[in-house]
Amino acid sequence: MSNPVKDTIGRYGIWNIGLRSEDPQRRGELREAAAELEELGFGALWLGGNSTVHHAVPLLEATERITVATSIQSIWQYDAAGTAARYAELEASHPGRFVLGIGASHAKLAEQYRRPYSSLVAYLDALDAAGVPAGRRVLAALGPKTLELSRDRAAGAIPYLITAEHTAQARRILGDQALLAPELKVVLEDDPARARELARDTLALYLELPNYTNNFLRLGFTEDDLANGGSDRLVDAVFAWGTEDVIRKRIDEFHAAGADHVALQVVHGGPREFLPREGWARLAQILA
Repeated sequence: MSNPVKDTIGRYGIWNIGLRSEDPQRRGELREAAAELEELGFGALWLGGNSTVHHAVPLLEATERITVATSIQSIWQYDAAGTAARYAELEASHPGRFVLGIGASHAKLAEQYRRPYSSLVAYLDALDAAGVPAGRRVLAALGPKTLELSRDRAAGAIPYLITAEHTAQARRILGDQALLAPELKVVLEDDPARARELARDTLALYLELPNYTNNFLRLGFTEDDLANGGSDRLVDAVFAWGTEDVIRKRIDEFHAAGADHVALQVVHGGPREFLPREGWARLAQILA
């Protein structure tokens, strides 16, 4: 049985929060960036932060082939019925080019947070009832239960802030058919001190969220690895940095571990909404 998402998004995509900007003055910039990323050969644009269907519209309008996906839409902020209605409109205008990435977010980020797994299952039930195909949605999944849910109720999984070892574990759970598209942060810097400084600036937010820290502990990291901004061991496992050859090898490790597609987030040290277009162009050269 084919997996339409897996068959169309290619091996590499770009993950970025700025691509979901709602600032009308940035609309032209977003369109230009999306068209440029398609020209560079990336297969998917992953809209970071709490993104939803309408954030994909300007990017789809500016491109012809590239897939646009949410990574992720919080199940607490956007109800399933409204999401399904907007999905149907987008599918009618841009058939087969949008993927709905959803997840339960984090207790510190969502006041309604409760029984996340059961709530995610209920949300999928509501999407089923409203006509959103399982094959056009993916789940933010870290632990075994949610990975199994990704396999059984969606096109696959989009794990965030993980290691190549986690990717191998996820592939064993998902089997061969489901999409596995982990996110990987890339620091285009070969000075170890500067690269790890940039990495830790980005990592700080996530070390305050138990979903991620608990996953690191399951992977064999210790509380010491999580302290003081993250150990070198932790940073080096979840970020790709170094020379261009080293960065390419680190990305290849995730494919070798079982990833079908890797969503690459260029870490640049600037504002979270910044679009690192020069970095994306350089990354495309590394992957060529």
